[in-house]
Formats: sequence, structure tokens, C-alpha cells
Amino acid sequence: MGALRPDKRRRIARETLEIFAPIANRLGIHDIKNELEDLGFQALYPMRHRALRSEVAKARGNRKEVISNIQTEIESRLAESGIKASVSGREKHLYSIYKKMLNKELMFNEVMDIYAFRINVDNLDTCYRVLGVAHNLYKPIETRFKDYIAVPKTNGYQSLHTSLVGPHGIPVEIQIRTHDMDHMADKGVAAHWMYKKAGDSAGHTAQQRARQWMQSLLELQQSAGSSFEFVENVKTELFPEEIYVFTPDGRIVELPMGATAVDFAYAVHTDVGNTCVGARVNRKPYPLSKALDTGQTVEVITSSGAHPNATWLNFIVTGKARLGVRNYLKSQHQEEAIQLGRRLLDSALGENKLDDIPQENIDRVLEEHKLGTLLELLVEIGTGNIMSVLIAKRLLQTDDGIENVAKRAKAAIIGTEGMLVNYSKCCRPVPGDAITAYVSQGKGLNVHRQECKNIKGWENERSKYFVVKWEDNPEKEYIAALRVEIINHQGALAKLTNVVASTQANIVEIATDEKESNLYVIDLGITVKDRIHVANIMRRIRVMPDVQRVYRKK
Repeated sequence: MGALRPDKRRRIARETLEIFAPIANRLGIHDIKNELEDLGFQALYPMRHRALRSEVAKARGNRKEVISNIQTEIESRLAESGIKASVSGREKHLYSIYKKMLNKELMFNEVMDIYAFRINVDNLDTCYRVLGVAHNLYKPIETRFKDYIAVPKTNGYQSLHTSLVGPHGIPVEIQIRTHDMDHMADKGVAAHWMYKKAGDSAGHTAQQRARQWMQSLLELQQSAGSSFEFVENVKTELFPEEIYVFTPDGRIVELPMGATAVDFAYAVHTDVGNTCVGARVNRKPYPLSKALDTGQTVEVITSSGAHPNATWLNFIVTGKARLGVRNYLKSQHQEEAIQLGRRLLDSALGENKLDDIPQENIDRVLEEHKLGTLLELLVEIGTGNIMSVLIAKRLLQTDDGIENVAKRAKAAIIGTEGMLVNYSKCCRPVPGDAITAYVSQGKGLNVHRQECKNIKGWENERSKYFVVKWEDNPEKEYIAALRVEIINHQGALAKLTNVVASTQANIVEIATDEKESNLYVIDLGITVKDRIHVANIMRRIRVMPDVQRVYRKK
């Protein structure tokens, strides 16, 4: 990372902290999670990392004696009870200290005031015996006890967590677990292979949970509208903290911290979420927008005529719930788009009715726009992706060949009444040219010569282009673009402008550039009536003594 540009380094560090470290955590691989977090923290905030590391090193010296005293007390009390256990002081890694300071708005010394210990024992029963000893030694803080052995975390992590008031009021945190649970906490799903003994099923739970989580990610990916939406949903699924609530029949449902009754409803089933109208928690009415707590029993009230509410997006936290609501809203918008598209098309068809249009015309238009059904076409019109006037004209044409369309199409361009028409400046089409119109949303039709290099391959994009033809409109003037290559003798430019003026054309644009020594390129914009008029002007210019070449710009 050190060799990369600062912006690239920050991007990778942010990606590591937001995506990859949480994935390692979700799979229970705490060794890798801690390493990724510290490396990401160092790359994203090098100054903060350096300052924090220096403070931790200083504090470590002052803490040694206190840690040693508490550890000795715990060990002697366990020995008195005849319990065989290993006790070790546990130091928080830098990023977790930083996050605690940031999220809980604590000073560094407040975070470092907490002393943490880990007690490893041989079997599960002993874990609860050790807990009893610890609670007899120091006074427990009632609200800070978590039993992750009875209800493991999503990633398979198991341990007893308790917080105590130690000597002189020092806060003490203790984690109690078996040696297998300790391997599991460090290695996660990998512990299943690394530490598996004959007949030992350690890690099996983590394997199953990892598989379930991967399955839920696949479901999210399939129903997400875009990669951005998918990544955002994955981020919400990577919450490290979970709550555990119960269904009325006693089944445990895991949800991220801050989840509501609506999140619970979608976790049970998408249909339950879609028809949810209320909730009861511990048999009492409970607001849908209020966060749930661990241990609550949640009952969802549904109604067959109900549907998701857009305001739910303000408080739901799980990816599944968000997708459920968004997908419903999309389907609603689609219904509205179909109705609007039908009204716009009916209006564009005028006296003709959509029901009376021959099926082959509809099929041809669908094929041109690479659409499967008429409903899809109406959605495209309703959402403003395709112009209804263009579709109406294509539906009313009875042929599908480009040449025939050109022959049939007769306003200055035929069939564009009521539409905004722009003549492109890149190729300057004039009456008589074979032309194609490009449909630009909000800007009407942009007309190009068919040979214009800016629309090369237009024949393969019939959803955007259609063939049109000029009507007879001799009183209107158009601008043609000519390029003249001329030897730069004195008076050459004056002679050229005189020749153009003699053909009843006006020069409205002129630009000159030296192509090579003594050879000049002159770009002219001249007013003309039609293609024949252009040809006559070019013929007159071509016979001038100093002119090397004259042609229309493509």
C-alpha cells in the first residue's frame, strides 16, 4: 500500500474497512478481521494510527501492575474452587479502540480504563462455573451480561461475556470460553478444517451459518436492481452486532442492531413483510418504526389487502426488507408508467386506435426497440425513454423495408408535424440528401445525412434512428458545409467568394487553415435551396484555376 498514490491507498483502505474486514468478521475469522482493520486504519488515517499506537504503548506500562493484580486474584479464586483454567489479559486492538472513541464519544483514557481478561477452560459446563466464581469475586453489572454459548453469533462465535466492577471501581470485562470456542473465534469457518479431531463437530455450526449467509447474499444479488444497490445491501448485512428475538412459536430470529418489526416480518417471509400492518411485542401493541431488543417475542399482524409503505425505507435496516419495499414500489411505478404510456400513445395516434393497429406493425416496432411485449413498450414511453410521436408513426407505416419507408415518407421533413427538428451541423443535410433522423429525448429529431460518419452503423439501431424524407419546400433555405482546398495566390479568397455569390448563395460561415506550404483549406457554410443547388455551386468552384479539390463535409 505504501507505494500507491494517496487517493488509491484511501480507496483500498476504505474498501477493506467497509467490505472485507466485516466479511472476515461475518465468517468468524477474527485473526484476519483484526489484521485487515489495523492495516486499513493505518492506510486511511496514518496520523491517527500513529498517535493512538504511541498512546497505547505509553498506557501499557502504567497498566501492567493493575492487570497483574486482577489476574492473580481471578486465578487464585478459580484454584480455590478446583477449576483448571488459563487466564490472560486481553488488549483491544487499535481500530476497536478508535471506533469506541468515535462512536461512543469517549476520551482515550476512558477506553483504556477498561481491563479485559479471557478465561479458557476445558469443557462447556466449566464455563458457567467460572462465571459463578467471577460474579462472586467482583460485583457484576447486570445489563452487561451476554450468553453467546446458548445463542451463538451469526458467525458461529461462542463465549460468555460479563462486565464487573473490579477493585477500586475499575471496570473489568471477562470472556469465558472453551479451547475449541477460542480456536473458533480466531479462525472462524477455517477452524472446522484446522482443528477437526475424530468425531469432533466443532465449527459445524459456523459452516452452516456461513452457508446460510452466502445464500442470503445470493438472494440479495438476484433481486437487487444494480451492483451499487447490491453493495449497499451487503454493507447493511455486515452489521457486527446482532439482536435475537423470538417468533410466537419460540423460533429464534437473528436481526441486526436497530432492526424493527418490519425487518422481522421480512425475515420471516417476503409475503409477511409485504402484507404487514402492525406488530405485537410481548403480547402488547408495538410501533412498526421502533427498534426491537434482544429477547422480545414478536408477532406480526398482516392483512391481505395491505401493501408496503414507502415511509418504511426511513427506518428499516435489513437488505431483505429494503429490497422487498423497493421491488413493490418499482412494480407500482411500472403500473403508472403503463397507464401514462398508453395515454401518450393514444394521443399521438390521433384518430387511430391502438387496438386497430395490425399485429405485424406492433411486432416490427417491438423488434426495432428490442422489446418483448407491448406492455414493455408502453413502460418505455411512460418513463420518457421513447417518444410516443415516433412510435405512433412507425405503427401506422405498413411496411418494414428501409427503402420503402423512405419512399412513403413524404414536413420540411414529412411526418414530423408537431415535432422539434434540428439539422445537424456535422454533416449539414439539405433537401435531396438521403437522410436519417436520430431521436433525442427532450430535443426532438436530429437529422443527419445517411453517410454522416457520426451515425455510422445507424441501420443496426432502429430503436434510435428512422428514415425520413424531405417534402417539397423550395422557399426555405438550408446551410450546406463545403471544404475547398485552394493554392493561396493573392486575391484567391476574393475570387472564391465572388463565384459563390454569382450562384445566388450567401456565405454565412468561413474558416481558413493552412494545410501545407501555400495550400489552404477553406471551410464554407453557404445558404442553398437543395442538393442540386449545392452541386451547381461545387461545379463552379471546381473549375476555378487555383482550386485543387472541393467536397461536402461528412
